[in-house]
Amino acid sequence: MSIFKNIPINNYLFESDYFFVIKDKFPVSNGHLLVISKRVVIDYFSLNPQEKNDLIIMIDKCKFQIDGKHEPDGYNIGMNCGKYAGQSVMHFHCHVIPRYRGDMKNPLGGVRHCIEGMGYY
Repeated sequence: MSIFKNIPINNYLFESDYFFVIKDKFPVSNGHLLVISKRVVIDYFSLNPQEKNDLIIMIDKCKFQIDGKHEPDGYNIGMNCGKYAGQSVMHFHCHVIPRYRGDMKNPLGGVRHCIEGMGYY
């Protein structure tokens, strides 16, 4: 059973036919949101074409909401696919993480920092 199935509907910020959005319980930054599939599938590669299309719309809605409340300077959009990619909950979810000027000394390389030493090139 997925821990995401225990999230009360009143915690949803918004939803579609395929996904719901919540505030991340352990946010990386102010405004960090999660897009979670209603259907329990392991990762992005298990989503069907309709879900993949809807995911794009949901990410855009997240950005619109975050922009209105937090005015970030950038974004990271992240999906961990598999245990060895760092996935800890085996139910699809996408992180929409707002980034702010100065939140990291040198953000160059962005998501490349997921492998130590590979962020700077």
